[in-house]
Amino acid sequence: MSGNTGSRKIKRCAVVGGGIIGVAVARELAAKLDDVQVTVYEKEDRLAAHQTGHNSGVVHAGLYYEPGGLKATLCRRGVELLQEFCAAKGLPYEACGKLVIAQTAEESRRLDSIFARATANGVPGARMLSRGQISEVEPNAVGLSALHSPETAIVDYAAITNALADDVRASGGTIRLGQEVTSLEQQMSGVVVHTKEGGEHFDLVVACAGLQSDRLAESTGEPATPRIVPFFGQYFLLGKEAREKVKGLIYPVPDPKHPFLGVHLTKRIDGEMMLGPNAFISFGRESYAWNAVNVRDVLNYTLFPGFWNFARQNVPSAVREFQTVVSKKKFIREAMRFVPSLEGATILPGTRGVRAQAMNGDGSLVDDFVIARRRDAVMVRNAPSPGATSSMAIAEYIVEQALRD
Repeated sequence: MSGNTGSRKIKRCAVVGGGIIGVAVARELAAKLDDVQVTVYEKEDRLAAHQTGHNSGVVHAGLYYEPGGLKATLCRRGVELLQEFCAAKGLPYEACGKLVIAQTAEESRRLDSIFARATANGVPGARMLSRGQISEVEPNAVGLSALHSPETAIVDYAAITNALADDVRASGGTIRLGQEVTSLEQQMSGVVVHTKEGGEHFDLVVACAGLQSDRLAESTGEPATPRIVPFFGQYFLLGKEAREKVKGLIYPVPDPKHPFLGVHLTKRIDGEMMLGPNAFISFGRESYAWNAVNVRDVLNYTLFPGFWNFARQNVPSAVREFQTVVSKKKFIREAMRFVPSLEGATILPGTRGVRAQAMNGDGSLVDDFVIARRRDAVMVRNAPSPGATSSMAIAEYIVEQALRD
């Protein structure tokens, strides 16, 4: 495809952010445009250093999302593209399956609604299980009813990101590590990408800055909201003796009263079994240790009225999540609701991630993907779960939109 869009000729493109979405966008630009120079800016010394490298590794099948919405559409397309890519590159892709288990009559009713969505979204193999059928899939799990998604899979997203980057370099693109973008400046035509080293002009810039996405968007003149409010999620690992008690993924039924899902069990591609994550306010957008405090980040949300609206509306959730932050016993008790035989199991600290939670001024959480366009700049302002699953489909969508004008 030619780099002509309207009267413009796109010869130089920049992508800000070396997570899986940013690198997938760079690869898509290189594939779709002839004779284009693609440059990726990443402030860390490696790719996938933040959300991509700290997530659970789940390839979501599309159970929960509003049929016809951006999340549902891009998730299903993203799964196809990831499967093809992993097969082509020899990367591990394990369809270990997932159970969403209801423990009460009310949860069973909510699960029926999720099953209806899954069916509308074309999730392959999705089926409802009765109490007695649960043990056929997960011998040690208990519940009133369950939704089984046999095609839900696990991968290594950091490895996928690096393989995508190999394709970018192979097509002549450049990946600049250790280069922090401080602002984007729209010109009469094109955008100047500013770093501490100076500015460089590009015909098209796509910002996939994750935890810093609102700040970068603001630098171009975009509205300050949705604001990124960081929430950390702590994972624990089951000891070897308990690891075999769970075969795949076991999730609770989402509760509309709680903004976050709660503790679940997730098999990892290296064979480890994770419990978690919980979700609690983080003292920094990139604070992966409990004692790492970034004053600028904390002020950014404590001076944001939307955060206090959110906090007021979610006191019971905060109490629930805080208990799992301070008590490993509470953490494992949550998991034992689904797998009682985990009682007494050893649990070890696992990874800790920070999610870039986009929040509106009224304190509501932004649920769907938000991709904003400002002349020659495209900004991914919100890419929550299933962002990694959908990454290659998000890249297709962004490049298609950018080349349409």
